[in-house]
Amino acid sequence: MDKEGTTYVIGIDAGTTSIKGMLMDNKGKIITTAKQEYVLDTDGEDICELDAEIYWNVTCQIIRDLVFTSGIKSEHISGVSFSSQGETFIPVDISGNPLRKAIIWLDNRSGEEAVQIKNKFGAQAIMAKTGQPEVLPTWTATKILWLKKNEPQVFSQAYKYLMVEDFLIFRMTGTFCTEYSVASSTLCLDIQEKKWWKEMLDFIGISESQLPDLCSSGVPVGTLTKQAVSATGLSIKTQCVTGAYDHAAGAIGSANIHPGNATLTIGASMAMCVTVHNPVVDFSTQLPCQCHAVDGLYFLQPYAQTAGMVLKWFKDEFCAPEMEEAGQTGKDVYDLLTGQAEKVAPGAHGLLMLPHLMGTGSPEFNPKATGVFFGIKMGMGKGHFIRAIIEAVCLMIRHNLETMKGRGIHVSTLHALGGASGNRFWNQVLADITGLPVVTPENTETSVTGACLLAGIGTGIFKDLEMACKISVKPGSAFEPIMENHTLYNRHYKRYVKLYESLENFWDL
Repeated sequence: MDKEGTTYVIGIDAGTTSIKGMLMDNKGKIITTAKQEYVLDTDGEDICELDAEIYWNVTCQIIRDLVFTSGIKSEHISGVSFSSQGETFIPVDISGNPLRKAIIWLDNRSGEEAVQIKNKFGAQAIMAKTGQPEVLPTWTATKILWLKKNEPQVFSQAYKYLMVEDFLIFRMTGTFCTEYSVASSTLCLDIQEKKWWKEMLDFIGISESQLPDLCSSGVPVGTLTKQAVSATGLSIKTQCVTGAYDHAAGAIGSANIHPGNATLTIGASMAMCVTVHNPVVDFSTQLPCQCHAVDGLYFLQPYAQTAGMVLKWFKDEFCAPEMEEAGQTGKDVYDLLTGQAEKVAPGAHGLLMLPHLMGTGSPEFNPKATGVFFGIKMGMGKGHFIRAIIEAVCLMIRHNLETMKGRGIHVSTLHALGGASGNRFWNQVLADITGLPVVTPENTETSVTGACLLAGIGTGIFKDLEMACKISVKPGSAFEPIMENHTLYNRHYKRYVKLYESLENFWDL
């Protein structure tokens, strides 16, 4: 219920398959949360779409749920902001009505257009402008070019091309605007100049006027329209504030707002958000670089296609007894697996793994690479293989850190997120292998938290991000490296790198 003198903000995270919402007060306390899922349209090969109205309707329902559950009066909610997926876009008419379904970032129909763009500009020039080392059908520019060729009627009618965050801001305020972090994922933004890249727009056939105005994150856009007030149940006085790309919002929500910090998510895949002072657009670096939601900063985004997914694969294929025990006792099956791994000494008695079950991401970027177990000996049991898998994922993370260090980019702290961060053993192995302190946040919903903090900045209830993170982001657990283990893992890491290098030519045979 309302407390005298208390004001509130709402953060919305518009993800790929769900929308999450959070209501937070001006002391950084989470009052309530809500979530609603939806199903993507995947009819036909490479197609991935969603009716854009679902984003708006679910957002409105989430906001109404937050207000109703909390009992907070809507006039005490000062602002709302968004975290959203990147790349997904919606062409709209002059009234902001969608002309077709949203084309989701997972949609792969624009493979030919990606090749055309790469051939036109060259990979080095593209990275120098956009910070992206690869041209993939993921990027919005390739999808717009596909639209031009395959749906000319929609292309000719498009008044604006909006990302998901932009679409929700327009529905809230009637204003067409975006911000640098989410625009960085389009392949249309010059991240150094922080303006739309005219040559790319000319090539794909659109004008700057067809894109929303560029702003920083955490900037008030305006109060809500009467239609938005009616749909959400918020007040006419509530301010809508520019948000952030989900990885950047997640960095803010975990207090990764200074160079030297890195947010690390180990879920099915692995993604890092490494905060840096300046754009890193040297093609030799081969790491995606985007504008941060922290004004004036950037972040690198090393990634891997398979991380926690490797342990899931092993569980599904070889751990039926553990899954049966978990079902009977209510224990977490992964706790049962890591319990076996803990009984094996660091280094798994020389058993080494390459965790590349779907090729490699950074820093090798080798789609032909495969998973490898090396050094199998008599006497090894299931625990050795489980430990080797966990160590392999952490060694892969260290390889990215060492690659960045070689280019003068140093990380001092890892903020661990994702499913693996909830496991004490994973976190300790990560600290031991990297030699860095690992911190987990008390609240793991960092992207929607970041949106709340940006809403608080834009409405003035938080003085700045430093203050907002200090009062809102609470540490969960901290893990310091055990130096004896770290010394052992230094040799293990060299063997990991050598194993990959020795197989690199093999995969080309």
